Amino acid sequence: MKKLYFKVLAYSVLGGFLFFTSCKKDGFLGQTQTSNLTEGTVFTDSANTVSFLANIYSNVGFSAAAGRFIYGPILSPTPNGGIDAASDEAEVSASAGSTALAFETGTINAAVVTDDAYKTCYTNIRSVNQLLKNLPKAPINSFVKTQMKAEARFLRAWYYSILVKHYGGVHLLGDSIYTYTDKIPAARNTYADCVKYILAECDTAAQDLPTVQSGVNYGRASKGACLALKSRVLLYAASPLFNGQSIGEGKSVGLAGYPDSDPERWHLAEQAAEAVISTGAYSLNIDNATAPGFGFQKLFTKRVNTEYIFQLMRPTDNVDLETLWQPPSRTGKNGAFPLQGLVDAFPMSNGKLITDPASGYNPNDPYANRDPRLDYSIIHDQTPLQIRLASGTSPINIFVGKYNGNTTGPDAVHVGTTTGYYTNKMLDPAAVANDFEHRTGRCLPLIRYAEILLNYAEAANEYEGPTGAVYSAVEAIRQRAGLNPYQLPTGLSQVEMRTAIQNERRIELAFEEHRFWDVRRWKIADQTDNITTKGMEVDRDGATVAYKQFDVRKRNFRKAMYLWPFPQSEVAKSPELIQNPGY
Repeated sequence: MKKLYFKVLAYSVLGGFLFFTSCKKDGFLGQTQTSNLTEGTVFTDSANTVSFLANIYSNVGFSAAAGRFIYGPILSPTPNGGIDAASDEAEVSASAGSTALAFETGTINAAVVTDDAYKTCYTNIRSVNQLLKNLPKAPINSFVKTQMKAEARFLRAWYYSILVKHYGGVHLLGDSIYTYTDKIPAARNTYADCVKYILAECDTAAQDLPTVQSGVNYGRASKGACLALKSRVLLYAASPLFNGQSIGEGKSVGLAGYPDSDPERWHLAEQAAEAVISTGAYSLNIDNATAPGFGFQKLFTKRVNTEYIFQLMRPTDNVDLETLWQPPSRTGKNGAFPLQGLVDAFPMSNGKLITDPASGYNPNDPYANRDPRLDYSIIHDQTPLQIRLASGTSPINIFVGKYNGNTTGPDAVHVGTTTGYYTNKMLDPAAVANDFEHRTGRCLPLIRYAEILLNYAEAANEYEGPTGAVYSAVEAIRQRAGLNPYQLPTGLSQVEMRTAIQNERRIELAFEEHRFWDVRRWKIADQTDNITTKGMEVDRDGATVAYKQFDVRKRNFRKAMYLWPFPQSEVAKSPELIQNPGY
């Protein structure tokens, strides 16, 4: 972070004054408007000050965005998947340059990696610092100022948490506001320093925030969000990747994780998750009466619900995910394509894995009697979807051959999808991409209660073993999913419970920016990502149907890829910024 970088930052933050988010029908985070305001006038006007904070909120979901990684010309970039495509969840939509593809092929390096995590986070952290500096002079009543200050400190912690999961230890700015004329320190703080700072910011912010936000404030930071972020950060901090981290020498020791390994960190993570649970403010969205697991699907279409703890607010008529994930016949197909490995991770409706001889799995009818979350998460051949510009649904024809008078069309395997699947997770079944008649009012989850239950189960299992409380947390997720029976086998060992929890996270939290980070913090990415990924070809000839798996891509994983490289453009600006090992 030398002069050139913060010159960019200064202009980026100046842009924060020029792009403000108005408080219209979509709540505090509404449509964007422009103005020629300066720093001197922004904080002497209450509406502009509130808008400045709203602008910081507008970037909170960038890391989890389904279209995060792009390729093509600068003026007309094309989405090439999100963090899902950089993991074993999905395949990029185009075999052209992007950070996701570089992670797939094992060719990621400091010269090609996107710099969005580094620049977006530091730009917004600087904006928080500007707000905190100038808020005292804003013509806003003291109670609102206290709330805004607390929200800002949560957001600062949020952006640091994104930096830390990408890079390990990073430079902590504190309250400093540098300009491009300053000599700016770039030396990395240790991982331990960063975790401590994030937790402290969350604790301070939580003191002045309500447990949940409601009404026009829904979507803003809350005490619950502070507690939930602590849960996530402490779970990561307790995980194998960041414990006993021997990477580096001299000044680099401690940058990538704790040099020692302390099981008490699992206890802290357990307590943090328990703190969220004990508020009693959050609950799973359950509806197994309409259909098994229907509460899971319905959750993501509900703008306001009891399961979202922190979320990215969107306009009340959006089709963000439909545009990325729906097949070409619905004018989608701009996102990544799910892989067979993820499909196979979903158990049968009786809760047994498909590899269990007693599960009842039929490879000649692979989608029958499966965990309801499979259909709610994955579009496979003959999945019914809303028809564009019309009422009703029609099946998606992904097959090869001829069936019911139809032949291979734009949605088919090897034509519309390279894996034989499209993503259905979080899509509104009544919405269609590029269709003004069928849209949705949902917002996008960044932390939800199901994650907290799984955080608790994992931390408690690692610290205490598979207690009754661990069973209860996991089984609550499975019961909501519509599994029957939903109970786990009794008498599981700690290792067996760990495996069960890891698979439950894989399917429950799919496409929500978890799998990529989970396999890294568990230090199993060298197994999960050194594979030949698979897809499914469905061959139909009238009533005759055959299912055949095929190879999609040989994935490669290097030890260095457990952490992201700092962008070369940033490392080149200062010898103080120590690059992560292997890059």
